[in-house]
Amino acid sequence: MNSLEGVMVVGLTGQTGAGKTTVCKVFSENGFSVINADHISRLVMEKGQPCLAEICEFFGKDILLENGNLDRPKLAGLVFTDKKKLELLNSITYPYITAEILKMIRKLSAEGKKLILLDAPTLFESRADDFCELIISVISREEFRAERIMKRDNISRESAQYRMDSQLKEEFFRTHSDFIIKNNSDIDNLFAVATEVTDKIKDYYNNKYKG
Repeated sequence: MNSLEGVMVVGLTGQTGAGKTTVCKVFSENGFSVINADHISRLVMEKGQPCLAEICEFFGKDILLENGNLDRPKLAGLVFTDKKKLELLNSITYPYITAEILKMIRKLSAEGKKLILLDAPTLFESRADDFCELIISVISREEFRAERIMKRDNISRESAQYRMDSQLKEEFFRTHSDFIIKNNSDIDNLFAVATEVTDKIKDYYNNKYKG
């Protein structure tokens, strides 16, 4: 749990392809400062970073492009079809990612930001939920998620299924979250539900920290 005075960190997670990006946009438009864990993940795995060097120690330099950058599709192909390899990759990257998340929380706090949204697809797996006072999970029907993932990442239905299967089950999100946002309708409905959740969380913050 984050302990910075007057600062509340809200975790946003959920199933891949469920619509977290849209929900994140709603929170950003409503005064929340956003920390994007996926963006941090890319930064710590850039060329020259110790995290990438450690990944290469275990997965070999075949996962690098000729210019020394990480071949992300190749690494994804390795880990999303092998649970043990995915767990190994996560055990390497999570400490680097969570360290950067903590730096970002402290930086935003120093800038006077009070409401922070941590957008993290693997919030629970990385133990980043420990930084959060409230947690929101976005869920959706499998067929909708598969379609979105295929379109977003330009991958096959089989590859999309591997990615969905590598995640926590829906029941886990339901039992470990303060708010559940179901995205089985159109984008207008998702915006409306996300806005309602935003308002409830801001009321919670005002009652606890300003009341």
